[in-house]
Amino acid sequence: MEQAKQEFSSQIQLCKKCMEAFELDYEVAIRFVRDFRDQNSAFAGQLIELVNQPSLIEVWNERFFYFVTKLEFNFIDAQDKASCLSTIQIDVENCERFDIKYVDESGQDKHPLLLHTSISGSIDRVLYAMLENQAIRMRKGEKAKFPLWLAPTQVRLVPVSENFNGHCEKLMASLPARVDLDDRDLTVGKKIREAEREWIPYVAVIGEKEVESDTLSVRTRDGAQRVLKAAELEAEIRGETAGKPFRRVNVPDHLSRRPIFVG
Repeated sequence: MEQAKQEFSSQIQLCKKCMEAFELDYEVAIRFVRDFRDQNSAFAGQLIELVNQPSLIEVWNERFFYFVTKLEFNFIDAQDKASCLSTIQIDVENCERFDIKYVDESGQDKHPLLLHTSISGSIDRVLYAMLENQAIRMRKGEKAKFPLWLAPTQVRLVPVSENFNGHCEKLMASLPARVDLDDRDLTVGKKIREAEREWIPYVAVIGEKEVESDTLSVRTRDGAQRVLKAAELEAEIRGETAGKPFRRVNVPDHLSRRPIFVG
Protein backbone atom coordinates (compact mmCIF):
# COMPACT_ATOMS: atom_id res chain seq x y z
CA MET A 1 0.00 0.00 0.00
CA GLU A 2 2.87 2.41 0.70
CA GLN A 3 4.09 2.11 -2.88
CA ALA A 4 0.53 2.63 -4.16
CA LYS A 5 0.20 5.81 -2.10
CA GLN A 6 3.54 7.07 -3.38
CA GLU A 7 2.55 6.46 -7.00
CA PHE A 8 -0.86 8.02 -6.36
CA SER A 9 0.85 11.22 -5.21
CA SER A 10 3.23 11.33 -8.18
CA GLN A 11 0.36 10.85 -10.60
CA ILE A 12 -1.45 13.83 -9.11
CA GLN A 13 1.48 15.94 -10.29
CA LEU A 14 1.17 14.46 -13.79
CA CYS A 15 -2.55 15.26 -13.85
CA LYS A 16 -1.90 18.85 -12.78
CA LYS A 17 0.72 19.30 -15.51
CA CYS A 18 -1.73 17.92 -18.07
CA MET A 19 -4.50 20.33 -17.05
CA GLU A 20 -2.03 23.21 -17.17
CA ALA A 21 -0.93 22.19 -20.68
CA PHE A 22 -4.57 22.26 -21.83
CA GLU A 23 -5.07 25.58 -19.98
CA LEU A 24 -8.09 24.18 -18.15
CA ASP A 25 -9.44 25.25 -14.78
CA TYR A 26 -10.74 22.38 -12.68
CA GLU A 27 -12.43 21.51 -9.40
CA VAL A 28 -11.06 18.71 -7.23
CA ALA A 29 -12.99 15.90 -5.54
CA ILE A 30 -11.35 13.29 -3.30
CA ARG A 31 -13.33 10.28 -2.10
CA PHE A 32 -12.34 7.87 0.67
CA VAL A 33 -13.72 4.78 2.32
CA ARG A 34 -13.79 5.75 5.99
CA ASP A 35 -11.63 2.87 7.23
CA PHE A 36 -8.94 3.70 4.66
CA ARG A 37 -9.08 7.40 5.48
CA ASP A 38 -8.81 6.75 9.22
CA GLN A 39 -5.84 4.41 8.76
CA ASN A 40 -4.11 6.80 6.34
CA SER A 41 -4.95 10.24 7.72
CA ALA A 42 -1.46 11.60 6.95
CA PHE A 43 -1.81 10.47 3.33
CA ALA A 44 -5.23 12.14 3.09
CA GLY A 45 -3.72 15.39 4.30
CA GLN A 46 -0.84 15.05 1.85
CA LEU A 47 -3.29 14.81 -1.06
CA ILE A 48 -4.89 18.11 -0.07
CA GLU A 49 -1.46 19.74 0.06
CA LEU A 50 -0.52 18.36 -3.36
CA VAL A 51 -3.73 19.58 -4.95
CA ASN A 52 -3.23 22.98 -3.29
CA GLN A 53 -6.74 24.29 -3.81
CA PRO A 54 -10.16 23.99 -2.14
CA SER A 55 -11.48 20.47 -2.67
CA LEU A 56 -14.62 18.43 -2.13
CA ILE A 57 -13.94 15.59 0.32
CA GLU A 58 -16.43 12.70 0.41
CA VAL A 59 -16.16 9.86 2.94
CA TRP A 60 -18.13 6.63 2.60
CA ASN A 61 -18.86 4.45 5.62
CA GLU A 62 -18.71 1.33 3.43
CA ARG A 63 -16.81 0.39 0.29
CA PHE A 64 -19.36 0.19 -2.51
CA PHE A 65 -16.84 -0.03 -5.35
CA TYR A 66 -13.50 -1.66 -6.11
CA PHE A 67 -11.42 1.29 -4.86
CA VAL A 68 -10.65 2.66 -1.40
CA THR A 69 -9.81 6.18 -2.56
CA LYS A 70 -10.36 8.17 -5.70
CA LEU A 71 -9.27 11.62 -6.86
CA GLU A 72 -10.96 13.53 -9.68
CA PHE A 73 -10.19 16.73 -11.55
CA ASN A 74 -13.57 17.95 -12.78
CA PHE A 75 -14.19 20.57 -15.43
CA ILE A 76 -17.23 22.81 -14.89
CA ASP A 77 -18.86 23.60 -18.23
CA ALA A 78 -20.88 26.60 -19.42
CA GLN A 79 -24.05 25.07 -17.90
CA ASP A 80 -22.36 24.58 -14.50
CA LYS A 81 -22.20 20.81 -14.97
CA ALA A 82 -19.17 18.86 -13.77
CA SER A 83 -17.33 16.45 -16.04
CA CYS A 84 -14.49 14.25 -14.82
CA LEU A 85 -11.19 14.59 -16.67
CA SER A 86 -8.18 13.34 -14.70
CA THR A 87 -8.83 10.55 -12.21
CA ILE A 88 -6.75 8.24 -10.00
CA GLN A 89 -8.03 5.27 -7.98
CA ILE A 90 -6.47 2.67 -5.69
CA ASP A 91 -8.16 -0.60 -6.64
CA VAL A 92 -8.07 -3.29 -3.93
CA GLU A 93 -10.42 -5.80 -5.56
CA ASN A 94 -9.87 -6.53 -9.24
CA CYS A 95 -6.45 -8.19 -9.09
CA GLU A 96 -7.95 -10.91 -6.96
CA ARG A 97 -11.07 -11.08 -9.10
CA PHE A 98 -9.05 -11.54 -12.31
CA ASP A 99 -6.32 -13.56 -10.60
CA ILE A 100 -3.55 -11.08 -11.40
CA LYS A 101 -0.44 -12.11 -9.47
CA TYR A 102 3.21 -11.42 -8.93
CA VAL A 103 5.90 -13.37 -7.09
CA ASP A 104 7.28 -11.62 -4.03
CA GLU A 105 10.81 -11.77 -2.60
CA SER A 106 10.02 -14.97 -0.71
CA GLY A 107 8.71 -16.70 -3.83
CA GLN A 108 5.06 -16.44 -2.82
CA ASP A 109 2.24 -15.53 -5.20
CA LYS A 110 0.60 -12.24 -4.24
CA HIS A 111 -2.20 -10.11 -5.63
CA PRO A 112 -0.95 -6.54 -6.22
CA LEU A 113 -2.92 -3.36 -5.85
CA LEU A 114 -4.04 -1.63 -9.03
CA LEU A 115 -3.86 2.07 -9.75
CA HIS A 116 -6.45 3.17 -12.27
CA THR A 117 -5.18 6.41 -13.76
CA SER A 118 -6.44 8.62 -16.53
CA ILE A 119 -4.00 11.52 -16.70
CA SER A 120 -6.11 13.61 -19.08
CA GLY A 121 -9.44 11.88 -19.55
CA SER A 122 -10.62 10.67 -22.95
CA ILE A 123 -9.70 12.71 -26.04
CA ASP A 124 -13.30 13.61 -26.81
CA ARG A 125 -13.90 14.78 -23.24
CA VAL A 126 -10.74 16.90 -23.25
CA LEU A 127 -11.79 18.55 -26.52
CA TYR A 128 -15.25 19.19 -25.12
CA ALA A 129 -13.73 20.79 -22.01
CA MET A 130 -11.39 22.97 -24.05
CA LEU A 131 -14.19 24.17 -26.35
CA GLU A 132 -16.51 24.77 -23.41
CA ASN A 133 -13.74 26.72 -21.70
CA GLN A 134 -13.49 28.98 -24.73
CA ALA A 135 -17.27 29.41 -24.82
CA ILE A 136 -17.06 30.65 -21.23
CA ARG A 137 -14.27 33.06 -22.21
CA MET A 138 -16.33 34.39 -25.11
CA ARG A 139 -19.30 35.02 -22.81
CA LYS A 140 -16.98 37.21 -20.76
CA GLY A 141 -16.00 39.17 -23.86
CA GLU A 142 -12.59 37.51 -24.15
CA LYS A 143 -11.15 36.04 -27.33
CA ALA A 144 -11.24 32.28 -27.72
CA LYS A 145 -7.93 30.51 -28.23
CA PHE A 146 -6.25 27.14 -28.06
CA PRO A 147 -2.89 26.68 -26.34
CA LEU A 148 -0.21 27.55 -28.88
CA TRP A 149 1.18 24.01 -29.03
CA LEU A 150 -2.27 22.64 -29.92
CA ALA A 151 -3.48 25.30 -32.38
CA PRO A 152 -3.93 23.72 -35.85
CA THR A 153 -2.32 26.80 -37.42
CA GLN A 154 0.14 28.52 -35.12
CA VAL A 155 1.30 31.27 -37.47
CA ARG A 156 -0.43 32.69 -40.53
CA LEU A 157 1.55 34.79 -42.98
CA VAL A 158 -0.43 37.49 -44.79
CA PRO A 159 1.37 39.14 -47.72
CA VAL A 160 0.00 42.52 -48.74
CA SER A 161 0.30 41.42 -52.38
CA GLU A 162 1.44 38.41 -54.39
CA ASN A 163 4.83 40.11 -54.85
CA PHE A 164 5.73 39.02 -51.32
CA ASN A 165 4.64 35.38 -51.57
CA GLY A 166 8.20 34.24 -52.21
CA HIS A 167 9.47 35.97 -49.07
CA CYS A 168 6.65 34.36 -47.07
CA GLU A 169 7.51 30.92 -48.42
CA LYS A 170 11.07 31.32 -47.15
CA LEU A 171 9.71 32.27 -43.74
CA MET A 172 7.42 29.23 -43.73
CA ALA A 173 10.39 26.97 -44.24
CA SER A 174 12.37 28.56 -41.40
CA LEU A 175 9.81 28.88 -38.59
CA PRO A 176 9.51 25.88 -36.20
CA ALA A 177 5.73 25.92 -36.23
CA ARG A 178 2.61 25.03 -38.17
CA VAL A 179 2.71 27.97 -40.56
CA ASP A 180 0.46 28.67 -43.51
CA LEU A 181 0.33 31.36 -46.17
CA ASP A 182 -2.81 33.24 -47.12
CA ASP A 183 -2.01 33.77 -50.79
CA ARG A 184 -5.63 34.19 -51.86
CA ASP A 185 -6.82 37.16 -53.90
CA LEU A 186 -8.44 38.93 -50.95
CA THR A 187 -7.86 42.19 -49.13
CA VAL A 188 -5.45 42.17 -46.21
CA GLY A 189 -8.29 43.16 -43.89
CA LYS A 190 -10.43 40.19 -44.93
CA LYS A 191 -7.49 37.81 -44.50
CA ILE A 192 -6.90 39.11 -40.98
CA ARG A 193 -10.60 38.81 -40.08
CA GLU A 194 -10.68 35.21 -41.28
CA ALA A 195 -7.55 34.42 -39.27
CA GLU A 196 -9.30 35.89 -36.23
CA ARG A 197 -12.28 33.59 -36.78
CA GLU A 198 -9.91 30.62 -36.91
CA TRP A 199 -8.36 31.52 -33.52
CA ILE A 200 -4.86 31.68 -35.03
CA PRO A 201 -2.37 32.73 -32.33
CA TYR A 202 0.04 34.70 -34.56
CA VAL A 203 -0.88 36.60 -37.73
CA ALA A 204 2.09 38.23 -39.48
CA VAL A 205 1.59 40.80 -42.23
CA ILE A 206 4.39 41.00 -44.80
CA GLY A 207 4.87 43.98 -47.09
CA GLU A 208 7.65 46.11 -48.52
CA LYS A 209 8.46 47.70 -45.15
CA GLU A 210 8.81 44.31 -43.47
CA VAL A 211 10.97 42.89 -46.26
CA GLU A 212 13.31 45.88 -46.23
CA SER A 213 13.66 45.89 -42.43
CA ASP A 214 13.69 42.09 -42.16
CA THR A 215 10.85 42.20 -39.63
CA LEU A 216 7.31 40.92 -39.18
CA SER A 217 4.24 42.94 -38.21
CA VAL A 218 2.68 40.44 -35.81
CA ARG A 219 -0.84 40.47 -34.40
CA THR A 220 -1.55 38.08 -31.50
CA ARG A 221 -4.83 36.70 -30.14
CA ASP A 222 -4.84 39.15 -27.24
CA GLY A 223 -5.02 42.02 -29.75
CA ALA A 224 -1.43 43.16 -29.31
CA GLN A 225 0.48 44.29 -32.40
CA ARG A 226 4.26 44.03 -32.40
CA VAL A 227 7.16 44.31 -34.78
CA LEU A 228 9.44 41.30 -34.43
CA LYS A 229 12.43 39.80 -36.14
CA ALA A 230 11.80 36.29 -37.44
CA ALA A 231 14.35 35.00 -34.92
CA GLU A 232 12.44 36.70 -32.09
CA LEU A 233 9.17 35.09 -33.16
CA GLU A 234 10.93 31.74 -33.46
CA ALA A 235 12.35 32.06 -29.95
CA GLU A 236 8.93 32.98 -28.56
CA ILE A 237 7.27 29.99 -30.22
CA ARG A 238 9.99 27.62 -29.02
CA GLY A 239 9.64 28.96 -25.49
CA GLU A 240 5.86 28.54 -25.40
CA THR A 241 5.87 25.06 -26.94
CA ALA A 242 8.93 23.57 -25.22
CA GLY A 243 8.31 20.00 -24.12
CA LYS A 244 5.03 19.76 -26.04
CA PRO A 245 4.31 17.41 -28.96
CA PHE A 246 4.48 18.75 -32.49
CA ARG A 247 3.13 17.42 -35.77
CA ARG A 248 2.27 19.20 -38.99
CA VAL A 249 -1.29 19.04 -40.28
CA ASN A 250 -1.95 17.21 -43.52
CA VAL A 251 -3.36 20.13 -45.52
CA PRO A 252 -1.75 22.44 -48.11
CA ASP A 253 0.18 25.27 -46.48
CA HIS A 254 -1.04 27.70 -49.18
CA LEU A 255 -4.67 28.64 -48.50
CA SER A 256 -5.35 29.05 -52.23
CA ARG A 257 -4.76 25.31 -52.64
CA ARG A 258 -7.19 24.18 -49.95
CA PRO A 259 -10.69 22.94 -50.77
CA ILE A 260 -13.57 25.32 -50.16
CA PHE A 261 -16.63 23.84 -48.45
CA VAL A 262 -19.99 25.50 -49.04
CA GLY A 263 -23.52 24.72 -48.02
